[in-house]
Amino acid sequence: QPNAMGGREVGGLANMLACHLNIENAEHRHVVQNFWNAPRMPEKAGLKAVDMFRAMSDGKIKALWVMCTNPAVSLPEADAVANAIRDCDFVVVSDLTDQTDTAKLADLVLPATGWGERTARSRTLTAPSAASALFCRRPVWRVTIGRSSPTGRRMGYTEAFDYETGAEIFREYAALSGLAADMGRDFDISGLRDISDAEYNGMKPQRWPVTSNGPTGRMFGDGKFFTPSGKGRMLPLTHRAPQSQPTAELPFRLNTGRVRDQWHT
Repeated sequence: QPNAMGGREVGGLANMLACHLNIENAEHRHVVQNFWNAPRMPEKAGLKAVDMFRAMSDGKIKALWVMCTNPAVSLPEADAVANAIRDCDFVVVSDLTDQTDTAKLADLVLPATGWGERTARSRTLTAPSAASALFCRRPVWRVTIGRSSPTGRRMGYTEAFDYETGAEIFREYAALSGLAADMGRDFDISGLRDISDAEYNGMKPQRWPVTSNGPTGRMFGDGKFFTPSGKGRMLPLTHRAPQSQPTAELPFRLNTGRVRDQWHT
């Protein structure tokens, strides 16, 4: 399963911009476009995971690159998802093994480092790799946006996709978070935007917000929320029964559960 929190922070989701910015807000789009010098910006949300595979099944999506996840197992309607992947014109999977259910359906499998082989960050905790990468596995970022990757070059973005270290990516990510915070967003680690490679590699756990003055304490400690009014929003919910209900023929429910930190399929 991919890192959902990280995806929201760096712009990896189809329904929001990086740092929790609103994709349908013109001011937010302008800030991100200027920061990244992007030639084009989407003005509305794209397809979420389930809808994306339905569109793929309808032939509206011709290519798929899967990283950090195994949708042929993890998504609802797994059989329909597997069929959509199977029918897609070109499918690439980046994984440490070619034996996942999704990788078995791919046209191309790129060897990627596993969690213990790569440097990672979780809630501003830097975790150095615990082992050297085996065989020819590489971090996914090196394959997609690294200086030696052909991906950016062939897309015409050689100058933009020119990262040499994870620290470079982190500094950019921290800098954009400060711009988002200026527009009232909650995510702010802008105080780390100028750290050196050595400081990044030795960074101790921190809890955001982290501004230029250092960690600023507990979120909501001032009694305010990240809304225009500063007040929290309480939304009433109406129960909606699951689409699939037990029947006399199929009387059981299956809940696969989840163990903390073990999100694997």
